[in-house]
Amino acid sequence: MTVVIGLTGSIASGKSTISEMFHNFKIPVVDADIISREVVDPGESAYQKIIDAFGNEVLHEDKTINRKRLGKIVFESKEKRDILNQIVHPEVRKEMLRQRDHYKKDKHSAVVLDIPLLFESKLAHYADRTLVVYVDEDTQLQRLVERDGSSVEDAKQRMSSQIPVAEKAEMADAVVDNSGSVEESFKQLKSILENWNIIN
Repeated sequence: MTVVIGLTGSIASGKSTISEMFHNFKIPVVDADIISREVVDPGESAYQKIIDAFGNEVLHEDKTINRKRLGKIVFESKEKRDILNQIVHPEVRKEMLRQRDHYKKDKHSAVVLDIPLLFESKLAHYADRTLVVYVDEDTQLQRLVERDGSSVEDAKQRMSSQIPVAEKAEMADAVVDNSGSVEESFKQLKSILENWNIIN
């Protein structure tokens, strides 16, 4: 029986670090961010739909999608952001479920669905258990400013576009507090996986 773990956090909470840790336990990770990049590759169905909706100006010279330009367009308009999401999200979900079911068929003890907006997109039902990577908002803000070199205002705006991480922590089956050292976070993850009888 494969346990499907929905992994999420908030921007700059260090979710990627925790996601990497699952490899130590030989648990495969299905990464929504990677898939969302792959489904817009030339030749994929979402690729043509994006060009139809946004025109050739969102392409690089080599005909791949210019993410920066597309990102700027959709960041400035909710309407356009919705259009993009309607194109990309169904393709991402289809591929995530395909990979999830592949690992279940192979009888892995667990598989992780790494979904940044797990709760915002109402996808928690894809998983048996949900795990939130938590840091307090001050740490989150500081990390975001340091990581992206953005202004405090900018960082706050990006944080406010997601459900607050404390709220996500309350919705989750388990929480890794990622405010301390990598070792501390690893110990917490190991203990959660033991509690869930995924590892011995």
